[in-house]
Amino acid sequence: MTENSIVNQKLKQASEILDEVGIDLWLIVARESDTLGDPSMPLVVGTSVTWESAFLISRDGDHKAIVGTGDVDNVLQTGAWTDVEGYVESLGPALQAAIEQRKPRSIGLSYSTDNSMADGLTYGMYLELERFLGKTPYWDCVTSAEPVASRLRARKSAEEIQRIREAIATTETIWAETAEWLRPGLSEQQISDFMHSRLDHYSVDSSWDWKYCPTVMAGPNSPEGHVGPSDIVTEAGHLLAIDFGVKQNEYTSDMQRTFYFLQDGETEAPAELVEAFGVVDAAIQAGANALKPGVTGWEVDLAARQVLEEYGAAEWKFAFGHQMGRACHDGGTVLGPRWDRYGQRPYDLIEESQIYTLEIGFPVAGRGRVQLEEDVVVTANGCEFLSDPQRSLILIG
Repeated sequence: MTENSIVNQKLKQASEILDEVGIDLWLIVARESDTLGDPSMPLVVGTSVTWESAFLISRDGDHKAIVGTGDVDNVLQTGAWTDVEGYVESLGPALQAAIEQRKPRSIGLSYSTDNSMADGLTYGMYLELERFLGKTPYWDCVTSAEPVASRLRARKSAEEIQRIREAIATTETIWAETAEWLRPGLSEQQISDFMHSRLDHYSVDSSWDWKYCPTVMAGPNSPEGHVGPSDIVTEAGHLLAIDFGVKQNEYTSDMQRTFYFLQDGETEAPAELVEAFGVVDAAIQAGANALKPGVTGWEVDLAARQVLEEYGAAEWKFAFGHQMGRACHDGGTVLGPRWDRYGQRPYDLIEESQIYTLEIGFPVAGRGRVQLEEDVVVTANGCEFLSDPQRSLILIG
């Protein structure tokens, strides 16, 4: 299937979701969208725009695009938009007329306090909409389109899931190549450079910022979090944790693997590291077992977090899982604790066909970090791992 087929699928899905949540019209507005676009535009528009533009997505399927005259052909060429009107002097009159024709009782705008992927309306464009519509009765109909944007992005189509599977397959190939190449004495930067060379070899991009994808954590002195590689080198007796993903055909992967560098005379990792890895693996499996439709995100997080707490490991300072898809952090429901920074997202319900990462770990004194991250898709009764999950330390001799 082509990129345009996904746009057609998502537009149809958007109408269904609008009907589901009781919103008549989803109004997406944008300008210079290559640099400041609504995150939903690649899904339901399929191209970028330059001038102020409006995309009216209706629950009855009566969609309309109003764009600058120079953008009309690009929007038509997506094959998803057939009613495309160009303007020269002002977006306002055409937008007012299109809304009046549809007479919506509710208009969803792309703003959200919790979900960045549903918060594409800039304040400047909000003020423009207020200028265009403020004196009409329709301005009183405005509400947040957050439930529309969130569900549209979260409910992966078969084509989207297939693309994610392909990105994960490429990631697994690079993991295998990296494991074969690794040896003591390599710096974090050298490891990053090698993995970047494999991205170039397969003509794919990094899943997030190139500078710290991969995030390489070698031994006990490497900083934790989203940070670029340093000159710290791998050593025998130390752990190496790597956070890495690819972006392939517009969809992503996000995985973590942990390696152990054998010391002279060792044929397996020390018992304390085997035990620590077993705890992290058990936490991943506990979260996976809890992940199923109808469960809240915080309940899944708690199932995994309790395994670490019972062991006495350091607190995991992040959510256990996030949605993944067109973006590595794809918004929507989070498998996270009920912390203020996550807002409403941990309270949202899991749905079938959503894709999540499952991520957790902790440091081992003097050794480094044991950390894992797996990608899963929610099924009717649980979840399916989209790769072969790491179930033991990868030994580098």
